[in-house]
Parts: sequence; structure tokens; C-alpha cells
Amino acid sequence: MAICGDRNWHSGLLEVFSIIGVLAHVIFGSENHALAQITPDGTLSDRSSKITPNVNIKGSVGDRIDGGAIRGANLFHSFQQFNVGELQRVYFANPTGISNILTRVTGSNISNILGTLGVNGGANLFLINPNGILFGNNARLDVAGSFVASTANSFVFGERLEFSATNPQTPSALLTVNPSALFFNQLPPGRIENRSIAPAGITPAGFNAFGLRVGDGKSLLLVGGNVSMDGGQLNAYGGRVELGGLAAPGNVNLVFNRDNLSLKFPLNVTRASVSLTNQAAVFVTGADSGNIAVNARNLEILGGSILSAGIGVGLGTPESVAGDITLNATGEIKIAGSGSIIRNLVRLGSKGNGGNITIDSGSFSLRDGAQLVASTSGVGNAGNVTVSAKNAVDLAGQSTAIFSTVQAGGVGKGGNIDINATTLSLTDGTQLVTATRRASATQPAGRGDAGNVNVKVTGAIDIAGEKNSFASAIISSVETGTVGSGGNIFIDSGDFSLQDGAQLVASTFGVGNAGNVTVGAKNAVDLANGDILSTVEAGGVGKGGNIDINATTLSLTDGTQLLTATRRASATQPAGRGDAGNVNVKVIGAVDIAGEKNGIASAILSSVETGTVGNGGDIFIDSGDFSLRYGAKLQASTSGVGNAGNVTVGAKNAVDFANGDIFSTVEAGGVGKGGNIDINAANLSLTDGAQLLTATRGASDTQPAGRGDAGNVNVLVTGAVDIARVKN
Repeated sequence: MAICGDRNWHSGLLEVFSIIGVLAHVIFGSENHALAQITPDGTLSDRSSKITPNVNIKGSVGDRIDGGAIRGANLFHSFQQFNVGELQRVYFANPTGISNILTRVTGSNISNILGTLGVNGGANLFLINPNGILFGNNARLDVAGSFVASTANSFVFGERLEFSATNPQTPSALLTVNPSALFFNQLPPGRIENRSIAPAGITPAGFNAFGLRVGDGKSLLLVGGNVSMDGGQLNAYGGRVELGGLAAPGNVNLVFNRDNLSLKFPLNVTRASVSLTNQAAVFVTGADSGNIAVNARNLEILGGSILSAGIGVGLGTPESVAGDITLNATGEIKIAGSGSIIRNLVRLGSKGNGGNITIDSGSFSLRDGAQLVASTSGVGNAGNVTVSAKNAVDLAGQSTAIFSTVQAGGVGKGGNIDINATTLSLTDGTQLVTATRRASATQPAGRGDAGNVNVKVTGAIDIAGEKNSFASAIISSVETGTVGSGGNIFIDSGDFSLQDGAQLVASTFGVGNAGNVTVGAKNAVDLANGDILSTVEAGGVGKGGNIDINATTLSLTDGTQLLTATRRASATQPAGRGDAGNVNVKVIGAVDIAGEKNGIASAILSSVETGTVGNGGDIFIDSGDFSLRYGAKLQASTSGVGNAGNVTVGAKNAVDFANGDIFSTVEAGGVGKGGNIDINAANLSLTDGAQLLTATRGASDTQPAGRGDAGNVNVLVTGAVDIARVKN
């Protein structure tokens, strides 16, 4: 079933068709002067193809291709040149019992498909031309089965039999099975270019209104040399679109699975490149299934281009499962530009689980507003997004993001985001987000757990900066009015850096627990004006998550905060209810917490704020050496109804406080017990006004005095304790 809403994806689509049409003639016109010429080559002798012009085909005038050599359920055609002109309609006859129509071009010219190419029946159509194939801006397919276009030399049947365009022979009597591979031998292989878009005046109601389309549930495969889509569009609703090719000799296997065709690429052969530019688009949305696959050396998706899969609006059943989008490149995958998007969606009013987005590359770049999106707005789970790279993953730019979400109106679980690479960079407002979303103007709040974010990087992770108030961040949240638990954020790295306003945030604003945040590094964790938060926000009901840091060294500077909290009421939402999480730091070497920025101290905090109900979390530090300096602090407190947490600092060597404080307090308005402060070290130094303080506070201007016992301060030091002068 066609999904019209998916086709109207960009308001500017029709404005570019005339320019693209001119370019198609400029670039390709000189390669073949007889664009509308179809010439059989005689290699099939008395079985040669026959062209009958101007016959009635499906209610309109067209040219019919008869003849060809029949071998079982396969029909073979062979041409010296094969072109379809502007406004021309060319259809292959489909004799009874024929499942596959296989066509080769043995001459030296490319094939220009500028009009309609079809099959007068339900057979699959295969076209090979080693010189190249162009689909112009008015090109259309009227193919109810699957369609394969390739610049391979030959179709392979079994292990040895071929139907070759470069060594043409009459097809063997044994070619009765499905073709099993495409054989590439010439260097360089010809390219495939698709510019097929919507001409002016065509509406989405037409069978081939936008670009190239095969029958619903069928496959559309373009197998080059290089494959490019410059404003072109491919449609296989509920079926499969696959792009790719080879730049060196080898076979690409053809795999038949009932109605679906797919490709299997060799592992150790140089691949060709694939590009989608100028609002190119691939759509496979349907009631079920719908897969997109790209296998390339380098892949570019630029200029507002889109890959779109999932379950269409109002379609599907609870048993439906959308297909996957799989991008595989041995070199670089680059997705860039506002409107460039890869999405796999369970749409509004639909039923079924969403498919996954899987990216495997040498390096991966997502920039300048491009996005990867897996979400559900219907009844069913969202898919996962997985990005793997042998080298770097680089995300940069405001609105550049990876999402897996339960949207407003959605009921189901959010998917996970998984990043696996050598290095990872998130800068200039880039975000990784799993979430269960609040209500919209027309839809109720989503219901279901948010997914996890898992990042595994052997080298450095650098998350830095903000742009136009958008922080570079990893976020997992359950938003206001929703029901569901937040996801966890898990990071495993060589070195980890969070700087210049960047954040890691796990929070709940709805009914459900916040997720945990775990940061692991084989070497250093460096946090400079970058915060890690796990909170029960205003309106939230549930437990806050823990923050866990595991590293060789840890540095918190320039106002960085590690914070677990249950938040006070906002202007529109009541105070949160639930326990705040713990902060656990386990570091082999030095922990250095120092300084402030813009009046905000570098700190580790766990608090239950005014008007809330819940216990504060504990702060636990296990280190080689521990330093708290220049106004930095550790604080566990309650201003609501509940106990404050404990603060424990352990060091194998020295603990050094220089104008750095540790507090565990029952604040004004608080009702509960204060926590203990425990210091365990070889040596302890308190200088420049440093304090270890447990207290129950007196009344403030707006809150009554705290009620509850203050905690104990316990110091166990095997060596020297130095408590020196008070800071002025």
C-alpha cells in the first residue's frame, strides 16, 4: 500500500525537476545520440527480441517487446543498445509461466531511461549494461515484480553458467534456475545514476508519481560501479531497496527469498561509492517489513536526502515488524545538512514494532543538522540505532542528533542507541537522546520505558560545547505526564572528556524511575564545565538513578557538577517524589575537584529539595589520592521530607582539603536525619578554611528550621592529620 504522506517530504521537490532534466541531457546526451532507440543485437538468432510500437498497453499507447529466449521460468533478451525516450512507454511482454525477464546490453553505449519502463505482467525485470545506466528525471517503472539494474558484465547461474553482456552467447538450456550472482569484470565498472523525481503536475495518486517504484513488497536493486542519486527517488513500499556495487572484479550474490531479492557482497573486494544528494529519497514504508540496505566503499547522504522505513500511518497489526535500514561502508559514511535524515518510524495510529538503523563503517560523520531517528508514535516498540566504526565517529552541529523515542501518542518501549568506535566526538550542540515524550497539542503523552545509550570507545570520547542554548549532550528522559522508566547511559572509553557546557542527563519528569549514568575510562575522566545529572524532576514520581565513575584519574573543574536530586516544585508542576540516587567514584589514581565558574562551585551533590518527599543519596569516593580545592565541595542534604545521604571519602594515600568543604545537612524546611561524613586515608590535610560539617539548619526567610538529628563525622587516618589556619 502506498504511503502518500511519506512522499510529500519536501516542499521544494517539484521546483528542481526542470534543472535536473537539463543536466541529464548535458551529462549523458553526448554518449548516445539515439536516446529512444532499442536495437536487438541478433545474438539470440531466431529468438531475437521484437519491438512492436504504438500498441495499447494498460490503456495507453506504448512499445511492446516480444520474443526472447525462454529457459524454464526465465525469459532472456539481448540488445545492442537499449534506451527509453522522454514520454516513451516501453513494456516487456510477460508470457505465461515466466517469473524473470533478464535483459542485457552488449553494445558500447550507456542506457538512458528517460520515460516509462515496465512489464506487462508480474515478472521480475533484470537489466544489465556494463557501460552505465541513467534514469532521467521523468523516468518511471511500471514493474509489479522486483527490478534489478546493474552495470555488471553478466548474470551468473549456479557456479559456472553465465548470461554475459561482454561475451554474448545464446543462453544455455540449463539457465532455468534463478540467477545467483552478478559478475563484475570490467574496470572501471559503469555507473548508475538516478535522477527520477516528480514532474510538475503529477500528484501522489499515480502508480509511479514519484521516481522509480516497484510493486508493494517487492525489491528494487541498483548495483553499479558507483551509484548516485541526484534528486532521484526510489520506492518499494513494504519491500526492499538496495544500493551498492564493486570497483574491482568479483561476484555480488543475488539471494531470492520468495517475493524479496537481496544482495550479498564479498568481504575482501574493493567496493564502489554511493551518493544521495539534492533531496534524493528512498521510501520502503508499509504495513510490515520494508528494508533499505547500502553496501559501498564511501557513502554520502547530503543536501536534505532521506532514507525512510517503518510502519505507515494507520497500518500494521500487533504482530507487524518493520524492516531495517542497514548501511555498510568499508570507508567513510557521511550524512550532512539540514533535512538529511535516516528514519525508521512506527507512525501515528499504526501497530507493530519498529525496525532498526544499523551503520557499520570505517569512519562515520553526522553533521550540520543531519539526524538518525527511530521512534514510535503508534502501538509498538521503537527500533534501536547502532553506529559502529573502525575509526572515528564524529557528530557536530546544532540539531544534529540521534534519537530513539516513544513519541506523543506512542505506547511501547523506546529503542537503544549503541555507539562502537575507536574515538567519538560530540560537539556544537549535538545530542544522543532516548526519551518518552510529553503530550503534544493533539496527542497524549507517550507511555513506555525510554531506551539506553551505550557507548563503547577504545580511545578518546570528547563531548564539548553548546550552540544557541543547545548543549552537546547524551540524554535519557521520561518527560512530563508520561509513564515509564528512563534509560541508562553507559560509557566505556580510553579517555573521557566532558567540557564547555556539555552534559550527561538521566531524568524523570513523569511516573517512573530515572536511569543510571556510568562513565568508565581506562585512563582519565576530565570534566571541565560539563555536568552529569540523574534527577527526579518537578512532576516526577520515582527513584533517581545513580552516577558511577570508574577511571584511573578524575578531574572536576570550572564549575562541573555530579548531581543526583529530587527537585522542588516548578511554576507548573508539583515537587518530585522519590529517593535521589547515589554518586559512586572509584579511581585508581588521583581525584581532583577544584574551582568554580560564574559563582557555581565544582561539586558532587545529592539532595532532596524543598517540598519533596524522598531520601537523599550517598556520595562514595574510593581513590589513590583525593583533593578538594578552591571552593569546591561535596554535599549531601535534605530540604524536604527524608534523610540526607552519607559522604564517604577513601584514599590509599593523601586526602587534601584546601578551601574545599564536605557537608551533610538537614536544611531549613527539611525533616529527616542528617548523614555521616567518613574520611579514611593515610594522611589528611584541612587548610585555607576547609570544613567537614554535619548540621541541622535553622529557619530561613521562607522555611522553618530543619528537624532531625545531625550526622557524625568520622575520621580514620593511619598517618598525619594537619588542620591549619582559617582562610580570611
